[in-house]
Formats: sequence, structure tokens, C-alpha cells
Amino acid sequence: MIICLIKGIIWVHLVHDKLVGLFGLGSKDPAKKSISKKKKELRKLVKAKKYDSALRIGSEILQKNPDENDVLFILGGIYYMKTKYKTAISYFEKSLEIATHDVEVLILTANSNFRLGNFKQAIICCETIKEIDPKNKAVEDLLEKIKSAKNN
Repeated sequence: MIICLIKGIIWVHLVHDKLVGLFGLGSKDPAKKSISKKKKELRKLVKAKKYDSALRIGSEILQKNPDENDVLFILGGIYYMKTKYKTAISYFEKSLEIATHDVEVLILTANSNFRLGNFKQAIICCETIKEIDPKNKAVEDLLEKIKSAKNN
């Protein structure tokens, strides 16, 4: 163990090559510990493709902390994969309230709107993405799909 001072904070160098603040060896707040544990469980469930269980755990997390952006994104993504686009959009919109320029969330929102036939909303999302990332290939592909669908 090595103790050092960086920017006025005492750090302890631990066995696993991680620097951990001496006074921040983990949250003492049981609620934060619980949410952190549940988020790990959520990620494991998604990785194992146990989506119904993941939705249940994710909902529990959001009841305690409705601003967990990564959880909003994950749940929205699960509903997107389940083709429940309206529900997915509701999660994506909450996520975008927190991270307004998240291109991944915007793309999924645009695609969800496209699949629902909400072309105007899909185009608005695409325009926002183009402002953030003008060379985004997914946006160009989606705009072509929208144009084709509107012509049919």
C-alpha cells in the first residue's frame, strides 16, 4: 500500500492498481450502495438476456432514483427491442432531459418514432443529431428510410 497526495487529496494505492480516496473507500450511504448493487444486477440480467427481470430491477432503481440516466437508457433499449416503441420513447425522453446531446438515445428515439410512423418527430431527432454529429451515418440512413416511407 502506498499513500500519496494528489491535488490536496490523500490517496491510497491498493492491490488492484486503483487509486481510492482515503475517505472515499465506498459510499457510507446505504441507499447509494443498494442502487449501485442493483445497477450491477441489472447489467448482468441484460447481458444474460433476461429482459423481464431486468425491467423489474430497473423499475425498482428508478422508483428510488428517477434520474439514473443509464438505467433510463437500458430500460428504453429493452422496450425498443421488444418493439414497444411508445414505452421506449417515454424512457428515452426522460433520458434526454438529463443528457440532451446523447446521440445514442437520440438515434433510438428517432428510430422508435419512425417505426410508429411519427416521421416529423423522427426528423426532428435526426436534425438534432446532425447538429451534434454532422457525419453520423445512421442519421443519413434513417432519413433515407423516412423519405422512402413518405413517398409510398
